[in-house]
Amino acid sequence: MTTTMLPQRRIGTSALEASVLSLGSWHTFDRMDFADAVAMVRYAFDRGINLFDVGVYGLPGKPPVFTDVLWGAIMRAAGIPRSAYLASVKLWIESFDEQGFAPQLKNAFLRTGLDHADLVILGDLRRDDVRLEDLVGDLTTLTDAGLIRAWGVNNWSATSIHALRRIAAERGVPGPQIAQLKYSLARRAIPDGAPFTQLFTSGLSMQASDVLEGGILAGRTAPAREIGRDPGAIRDAIVATVPDITALADKLGTTPAQLAIAFTLTHRANASTLVGATRLEQVRQNIDALDLVDRIGADELRSLVEPFWIDRGVIDPEGP
Repeated sequence: MTTTMLPQRRIGTSALEASVLSLGSWHTFDRMDFADAVAMVRYAFDRGINLFDVGVYGLPGKPPVFTDVLWGAIMRAAGIPRSAYLASVKLWIESFDEQGFAPQLKNAFLRTGLDHADLVILGDLRRDDVRLEDLVGDLTTLTDAGLIRAWGVNNWSATSIHALRRIAAERGVPGPQIAQLKYSLARRAIPDGAPFTQLFTSGLSMQASDVLEGGILAGRTAPAREIGRDPGAIRDAIVATVPDITALADKLGTTPAQLAIAFTLTHRANASTLVGATRLEQVRQNIDALDLVDRIGADELRSLVEPFWIDRGVIDPEGP
């Protein structure tokens, strides 16, 4: 049984200290037995995971999704005090209007049982009719009202994040503290590129997401559930590397999933790696990935997995 207790890292320049692994809810808790989910979440918390990522998901015409509702019930059943963990909530630019983000946040609180979000992450920027000044202003209002403590963005370009930070600095208010980015053995071009290195040097943190490519990098090369987008159309090339990743993991005395998670922990700006799990054993193995970094060393580990970097030269490091 693992005895590893997770260390914490600061999110940007905020007061938030997050565990180096965070637990997500996308397509997770609605696939689990409720009692098993409670036991798993309680175990994760007791081993030091204090950041939980939750969002209101669902698309028009698709079946309703309740994983966020279940998460709220799971946290209550697990007996975890609200003051003892950080909740990260997704907000969507597509629904931003003259009322701002308040209606989305109110709905998220209704569904999860939260009364405030420690962190909110703005979804992908796919609209060109939203003024960044309005986003900063609205998020400042929510912060001043005590509804959120800090905010960040998901898969935004470096240029857009620079713009947000400039606007916030001019107004004397907190800007984005963290960028949630796809970061894995295969997808490294954006977080490891020069544009984001400049942002990270200036104090922005990263939250690594989609680190297992929907389970592919853990060896499940034909996922049965919906997984994330495929920028650069490189997923087939990623699948082709799985045998070599498995061989390297065997040589290092670990699993492909632990190897993939351990790699993300070597990025100096990564405050927390976002993982999902549907079994307690997966949480144990995810936590044990920290031991691999200590045993191999960050520099050596990054060198060993260099051949699996698939999006180099395919994806613009500037970001979407």
